[in-house]
Amino acid sequence: MGVKIAVLPGDGIGPEIVRETMKVIEVLNKKFDLQSTWQEAHVGGAGYDAAGDPLPEATLALAKASDAVLLGAVGGPKWEPLDKPLRPEAGLLRIRAALGLFANYRPTKVHDQLLSASTLKEEVVQGVDILVVRELVSGIYFGQPRGIETLPNGEKRGYNTLAYTTSEIERIARKAFEAARLRRGKVCSVDKANVLEATEYWREVVIKLHAAEYSDVELSHMYVDNAAMQLIRNPKQFDVIVTTNMFGDILSDEASMLTGSIGMLPSASIGEKFAMYEPIHGSAPDIAGQDKANPLATILSAAMMLRFSLGREDLADKVEQAVELTLNDGIRTIDLAQPGDTVVSCSGMGDAVCQRLEGLA
Repeated sequence: MGVKIAVLPGDGIGPEIVRETMKVIEVLNKKFDLQSTWQEAHVGGAGYDAAGDPLPEATLALAKASDAVLLGAVGGPKWEPLDKPLRPEAGLLRIRAALGLFANYRPTKVHDQLLSASTLKEEVVQGVDILVVRELVSGIYFGQPRGIETLPNGEKRGYNTLAYTTSEIERIARKAFEAARLRRGKVCSVDKANVLEATEYWREVVIKLHAAEYSDVELSHMYVDNAAMQLIRNPKQFDVIVTTNMFGDILSDEASMLTGSIGMLPSASIGEKFAMYEPIHGSAPDIAGQDKANPLATILSAAMMLRFSLGREDLADKVEQAVELTLNDGIRTIDLAQPGDTVVSCSGMGDAVCQRLEGLA
């Protein structure tokens, strides 16, 4: 029986990186009997342009009717003047909430072939393999009340609410502990418990859950400011990091630079029923349409899709192996290029990965 993928290219470089990823899916269909079909739909700025909504009803319906969702990127200066609910980012937040995608997995693995691409010393980043498990549908990005108000004295004030319930903390912590059991058995919970009551409670719930159900996993705690420093100072100390929506957003982007480029990092957003896969980078409007973007994060996101949603661990391994072989051959997009590398376009990188994947048949 075949599988159905909802493909949402989005804005900026989104269509380019998704196009290369679907080339990989086509190879899997032809050479490895994946038996997948897919349908494209608009989201983000493209959704607003097509239907006056960054998350058109038809797009959400397609996502719910599919086995998995593959997303490119959303956003760009073209849509910044719009009212906030109509901006591309609002569509992204809404689809995460509508699909119940509460757990975001962001792996950061440093490839030996790219050690020289990192701005940090090779001995600091070699061997880094971190999984950030980020809570995705609660916290300060979704908390109410929020807004901008005018005070009695005429001054304006912006405000947001940071809040977490027991069940919201427990379900994301479970994902982190379970992931750690399959890795090196260590979880670091990142909070700001010394200042923020919401994360003081976060720490309390994580400690109780650990004692009750996951005592076999090593648990530590770290304030977010220290965690930001330690990711640069000694990143190899981390195995799984679990944290709030905003802290996870920031720390995973910081961690991406350990690899040399944010263009290398995939992600999976998973709920009880649905899942969506996307690179962690943005829409890069400055290079959109120039065939310069790095599609590897999106291709690796597709590998996560194969593993977690489509039940094809074997094909996920092959895609990741094809990426490794491509890097072994010194093929790089411009964001990763060092002297002596073979610099290729976005489409050239997609072709190179497909060629090596076909060689694994």
